[in-house]
Amino acid sequence: MRKTILPVMTVAAICGTLTTCTVPAPPMSFQAASPFVTAASFRDGAEDGTNDVVAEYCTRCHSERMRRGDLVLEGFDVANAPQNGEIVEKMIRKLRAGMMPPSGARRPDPVVLAEVARDLESTLDKAAERNPNPGTRTFQRLNRVEYHNTIRELFGIEINVSTFLPLDTKSANFDNIADVQMPSATLMEGYLRAAEHVSRIVLGDPDAEIQNTVYRLPRIQSQKDRIEGAPFGTRGGLSRVHNFPADGKYVFHIMPYNAVEGEVFGRTFGTEQVEISIEGERIALLTIDRWMMESEPSGLNVRTDSIYVTAGPKRVTAAFIRQFEGEVDDLIRPIDHTLADGQIGIGYGVTTQQHLQRLTILGPFEVTGISDNPTRRAVFTCRPTAPAEARPCAEIIVGNLAGNAYRRPIKEADVSALMDFYDEGAQDGGFEGGVRMALQAMLASPHFIFRMEEVPDGIAPGEIYNISETDLASRLSYFMWGAPPDEELIAVAERGRLTKSKEFEQQVRRMLADPRAEALATRFASQWLRLQDLEDIQPDALTYPYFDETLSEAMNRETELFFSHLVEEDRPVLELLTADYTFVNERLARHYGVPGIIGPEFRKMSYPDEKRRGLLGHGSILTMTSAADRTSPVLRGKWVLEVLLGSPPPPPPPDVPAFEEVGEAEDGRFLTVRERMEQHRANPACRSCHVVIDPIGLALENFDVTGAWRIRDGGNMVDPESELYDGTPLASPEDLRNALLSRPEVLYRVFTENLMAYALGRRLEYYDMPTVRAIVREAGEDGFRLSAFILGVVKSGAFTSAKAPRPAIAAVPEGAH
Repeated sequence: MRKTILPVMTVAAICGTLTTCTVPAPPMSFQAASPFVTAASFRDGAEDGTNDVVAEYCTRCHSERMRRGDLVLEGFDVANAPQNGEIVEKMIRKLRAGMMPPSGARRPDPVVLAEVARDLESTLDKAAERNPNPGTRTFQRLNRVEYHNTIRELFGIEINVSTFLPLDTKSANFDNIADVQMPSATLMEGYLRAAEHVSRIVLGDPDAEIQNTVYRLPRIQSQKDRIEGAPFGTRGGLSRVHNFPADGKYVFHIMPYNAVEGEVFGRTFGTEQVEISIEGERIALLTIDRWMMESEPSGLNVRTDSIYVTAGPKRVTAAFIRQFEGEVDDLIRPIDHTLADGQIGIGYGVTTQQHLQRLTILGPFEVTGISDNPTRRAVFTCRPTAPAEARPCAEIIVGNLAGNAYRRPIKEADVSALMDFYDEGAQDGGFEGGVRMALQAMLASPHFIFRMEEVPDGIAPGEIYNISETDLASRLSYFMWGAPPDEELIAVAERGRLTKSKEFEQQVRRMLADPRAEALATRFASQWLRLQDLEDIQPDALTYPYFDETLSEAMNRETELFFSHLVEEDRPVLELLTADYTFVNERLARHYGVPGIIGPEFRKMSYPDEKRRGLLGHGSILTMTSAADRTSPVLRGKWVLEVLLGSPPPPPPPDVPAFEEVGEAEDGRFLTVRERMEQHRANPACRSCHVVIDPIGLALENFDVTGAWRIRDGGNMVDPESELYDGTPLASPEDLRNALLSRPEVLYRVFTENLMAYALGRRLEYYDMPTVRAIVREAGEDGFRLSAFILGVVKSGAFTSAKAPRPAIAAVPEGAH
């Protein structure tokens, strides 16, 4: 597998600001260039001007003698740029971001640098037009989320995929990149177990064994308000859709959180009641009192009697009955009814409310059969009335299911192979047992698990071809919905209409308007912006007692809703940084210091000032780029460089001393984060990186660990003033935002690169950059609206065509399972 070195080279290899790279110098044999160039002389001859600029400003570090970053640019000739595309694309990236020449070095006029970038881009783009390269992608497999969504679309059920499939490996920010999706024995075993589980849940299982399913709640999640799906008049608890495998009796256990000494968190002066309901109908009411707490030092476990439940997916809720209007408040405000008090040592019993820890469902007992339900009715589209009708009926069912599961027209060999499994299952299990076995085989088939694309007959290795319409439909749906194509998209593809320009654009816009397009926020944007890192941050409870799981979830949801709004309203992409609005609920609005927002529902809110605009003011971004007990200008600066500018810094050298977590000034006070950073940056081994990273993060220093606005750090005034690597002065989030917006081309291209990588399911290479630039240019004609970028990606040759691999990957034989 080829290991990409782009993240290291983008910062170090070209500008020579660092010396830790070990990238081998490419074989470049350029003729000598002429001396110093001015803006006027550049315009007289662009090609010669580019060569002169490189000779004057780059070869001091990138000479045969210095070889900074193991890169030699002596004799550079722009005419040979296409033969050195990977190196030249890195030069373009550095120029566009304003990082080359490096800070402190002699720099030509910005107009000259812009002309150099345009000259290099034009040369590479023209070469790409003559020799297009859509890239090669190995087949993809369904990752966790795609598997879950596909099962939901096929059968209307929710399953916990993490029970069966390992965590997806990420590459290029995303979990759908083919180069890290190679199957393993463990992975395939997981798919087999998932197929067996799904087939039994979908059709029911009269032979279901007794098992227990545990649903847990995070320890620091607020349980003050009614949760989604719970009956009115309740608070806290949890609500989940549980798949009951058969008609029978089930037992429901609840367990509140316990204190170390055995008491249940939330000391009350009486009793609490927990309601268990199924589909909103109460099936049990459990009572928890002080005497029960004291008699169960190992943990209180309250259970219901056996309760009869029919098979199928049903919403089960366990929630506390609300006892008082407005509820009893915490004794210390505003900890917001979390268990933070147990972590910070204020003392147990700070909150007056109990917290549910988990709900366990045990069963089935005394199975009586399997009742009909919508899931079964969707599968059994026919029913045999005589033994002779069983197999023909099963063949119809299997054909219908396989057509949807395989996401392409079904061949006779597909159905024939699945019917062999039906015959085997029907021997002991009858008609339903046979269908269950065929369904299990279908869900374990490579045609379901893998998103393989068929190479047309007669295509030689390395030849470029248009992918089939059904494969194009799958690419569209998994990109925009994270789910399989719907009936309309499949029908258009099977009629051969999807590749028609007008029909294609209509389908893309229809898909963007569909609620499933929220996956662009929850899947693409969430991973591009690295929102998953928010789960790993637990701010120190003593310093930040107001932070809890509920606030963390609200921060995450704010960013998702914000991006989803940009998609729904087709807003300009730069609104990611400039938006004077966001989406908050009461918990998040209170954290931001915004009054007048009541309730758990999110709503659009306009910012009262310039402090918190766009992504740089989102609590999710600011919290996940902090340490537990302090802000981190390094993490915040690194996030901006990587996510927004596409120029990640290299890892620190192994001998760099650790950052001093606590420091003391000469006057005895504690040092601010900025002062500790300055001490760290004084080390020559650290300075070359931190002079680029730190100013970006320091501009956001008025936001604390949890993203709340502050003017002091440990009693000292916050000092956010610094200077960007290109000399731009920074003193506030607004300054940083404006500095980034001064280079919009960089932001557009980085956004497009990530969108394209996610859409294609492969890492972008240097030869993809002409396509990226073309998409950005075309989007500019439509005001850089989000839909213009999406349409640009899906209309590109990289998305609609493919290059046959060298050597060709053998296709799965027809009927193979």
